Amino acid sequence: MTPPTADPTTVDTTRELAAFLRTRRERLDPRDFGLPSRRRSRRTPGLRREEVAELAGVSIDYVVRLEQARGLRPSADVVEALATALRLAPDERAYLFDLTRRRPRGTDRPATTAAPPLARLLTDLSPLPAMLMNHRYDILAWNGEMARLLVDFDTVAPAQRNAMWLCLMHPEIREFYVDRARVVREGVAHLRAAWAAHAEDRVLAGLIAEFIAGDEEFARLWAERDVKVNGRGHKVMRHPEVGTVAVHFELLTPLGDTDQRLMICRAADDESRSALDRLSGRTL
Repeated sequence: MTPPTADPTTVDTTRELAAFLRTRRERLDPRDFGLPSRRRSRRTPGLRREEVAELAGVSIDYVVRLEQARGLRPSADVVEALATALRLAPDERAYLFDLTRRRPRGTDRPATTAAPPLARLLTDLSPLPAMLMNHRYDILAWNGEMARLLVDFDTVAPAQRNAMWLCLMHPEIREFYVDRARVVREGVAHLRAAWAAHAEDRVLAGLIAEFIAGDEEFARLWAERDVKVNGRGHKVMRHPEVGTVAVHFELLTPLGDTDQRLMICRAADDESRSALDRLSGRTL
C-alpha cells in the first residue's frame, strides 16, 4: 500500500518521519551492505526493517513503530544511528534531526523585511546581481542588476515575490531556465529542508500546499522526499534581451540575521559576463 503523503498544511512530523525512513530504507541496495540478495525472496526494494534495526542497534519493533508513525520520539543517539544505518547524505541527516526535533534551534523569527545593512549591501555588490531571501524563498530585497536579469520585481505582487512561485507560476520565468527540470528539483529539495526546520511556519506550509495543488511537477517531486540544501550552484537562463546567460551563484547566511539568505550571482563564462555588462549598462 502506498504510504500517505504528509499534509504540508499541518506539518505532521511524525507521519513525515515515518515516510522518510521508509523511502530511504527502500532506496538502499542490500549488496552494498554485503547482504545476500537471495537470502529470502525480497518482495519490496531496499533493506528489510530487521536489517536496518540490526545496523542501527535498535529493535525491529522500534523500527516498525517509527515507520508506522506511532508517536515515538527517538533520542539524538538513535537518530544518529539511524542516519548512519541508512547512509544519509549530510542534508538528509540534518532533515532527519529536524523531523525528530533533535537539532538545536535558532531563535530568529522568520524574516519578512530585509535587514537595512543587508539591503545596503545589495547596492554595494553592484554590478553583481544579488537579492535577499528568507527560508521560504520570499524575495525581500534586490539590486537593479538582479531585477534586470530575472524580472522587474516591482511589477510582481508582494505576495508573489517568491523565487519558487516565480519559477513555477510566472508565465515568463517558467520558461526562463534552460535546465528547468533540474532547477525545480533542486528548489523543491531545498524547500523540503526548510519545511522540516520550520515546522511551525504555517505561511510556508500554506505556500507548499498551494504549489502541490497548482503544479503537478512540484507535487510529484515533493512526494519523492529528496532533501538538499543548495548553498551554491550554476544556472543557465534564456534572457529575452541578451540571449543565453550562465551564472554561478552563492547563497550566504549572515550570522546576525540567520533567517536571511544573500544570493550573489556572477558570470560563468566570457559570453555571459558580456551579457551581464550589457544588462547593467556598463558597455557602450
